[in-house]
Amino acid sequence: MKQVVEELARRRANARLGGGEKRIDAQHKRGKLTARERIELLLDDKSFEEYGMYVEHRCTDFGMAETKIPGDGVITGWGTINGRTVYIFAKDFTVFGGSLSEAHAQKIMKIQDMALRSRAPVIGLFDAGGARIQEGVAALGGYGEVFLRNVISSGVIPQISVIMGPCAGGDVYSPAMTDFIFMVKDTSYMFVTGPDVVKTVTNEEVTAEELGGASIHTTRSSIADHAYDNDVECLLQMRRLMDFLPSNNQSGVPVVPTEDRFDRSEPSLDTLIPDNPNKPYDIKELILKVADEGDFFEIQQAYARNIVTGFGRIEGHTVGFVANQPMVLAGVLDSDASRKAARFVRFCDCFNIPIITFVDVPGFLPGTAQEYGGLIKHGAKLLFAFAEATVPKVTLITRKAYGGAYDVMSSKHIRGDVNYAWPTAEIAVMGPKGAAEILYRSELGNPEKLAARVKEYQDRFANPFVAAERGYIDEVIMPRNTRTRIARALNMLRSKTVESPWKKHDNIPL
Repeated sequence: MKQVVEELARRRANARLGGGEKRIDAQHKRGKLTARERIELLLDDKSFEEYGMYVEHRCTDFGMAETKIPGDGVITGWGTINGRTVYIFAKDFTVFGGSLSEAHAQKIMKIQDMALRSRAPVIGLFDAGGARIQEGVAALGGYGEVFLRNVISSGVIPQISVIMGPCAGGDVYSPAMTDFIFMVKDTSYMFVTGPDVVKTVTNEEVTAEELGGASIHTTRSSIADHAYDNDVECLLQMRRLMDFLPSNNQSGVPVVPTEDRFDRSEPSLDTLIPDNPNKPYDIKELILKVADEGDFFEIQQAYARNIVTGFGRIEGHTVGFVANQPMVLAGVLDSDASRKAARFVRFCDCFNIPIITFVDVPGFLPGTAQEYGGLIKHGAKLLFAFAEATVPKVTLITRKAYGGAYDVMSSKHIRGDVNYAWPTAEIAVMGPKGAAEILYRSELGNPEKLAARVKEYQDRFANPFVAAERGYIDEVIMPRNTRTRIARALNMLRSKTVESPWKKHDNIPL
């Protein structure tokens, strides 16, 4: 028995060593943690249960029969984050560069299947060089199996991808189908084809960072939802994010005890809106003052900054915030903002997270660049997302709600449940000046008459009361009472149910 136990200990120690001390040291010199160190930091202390520690590849071509390392480049298992079960796989760059083989893929598939059966989230930590070339089509088949499980799990359990090193070729498509992607600055990058292939095919000379670094994917491509300075910060923020997310689409949102009273008044909000309608203000101030304890986890902070999306809590329950940002492009909706918000709204709806929408939108961004870029279809994505969402939806118009953008931003007409406005709200087809210039075109040469017409339109429509008279606004509220009114509305909507016609699935304008 003693020999058997010693053999087990030897095998475990060998597997935990991965690619060996030299490769571990090389990983550390790059400023990166090893796969095991990452798991240890992400999960609760001593909660990790590893599966597949002794799995080895079965490839015999190109001398691979003589090169086998237990675990085969990926560490898989389950553990807890603040007591809640999560499944995890972490690519081990010290073993074959973390490349995917048939056996490697089967380990990931096993975890994906277990997570789906258990209805628990999956977190993937990526640090790998793509498919293992020596295995050819067997590796490609493994990718396909992983991709299929990403699709089957979508909308059932949260899937989070954390890019902590290279992620190239087939490896990028699994993260692309998960709910959120996070990266680490300077040490992680994602691309379908690397700089060498790009140079060969297109003659472009580009670095890995320029092609697919965190700075690119958080600001230009919108692939990544956020980037962090180092592995430690990134993993700690993942622990924070998981506290906001439900375990599955039927479990309900997590509830975190709070001493922040639901009826807390915020007198400072009474002066948030500037007297000058063309002067901006920071919508995040409103979000932070409404959310429990000012705790807000923003999603895609660096991309399409004219709209703000992220998670907070009201009375301890997770909610999703969507808000126009007057500080950037006056909060106008463009293609990027529409896609960003639509994806976030659809995630919240998948997992029964109530949506709070703060509206200050002067319309859609005009211009040939937007029209040629498909603004009509991209704007329709956000409209579609809000209209199809059946979760509780509370909308507050703080200032401008002009034109079609008023309809799109979770209005009463597309099944907004409770729609509030501040006294400063302006709900109209367009701004007073533009409207007067169209309605009274013949008076354009007379500035005094035109100014009177502008004031006439402003008095009639640049307020929330016409909409309130028609029932499109449920109540005009005092800004200081915003948190209280939203909290009470969410409580009232907690048992909301919606019946829709049967369909296989919708056909959102992709």
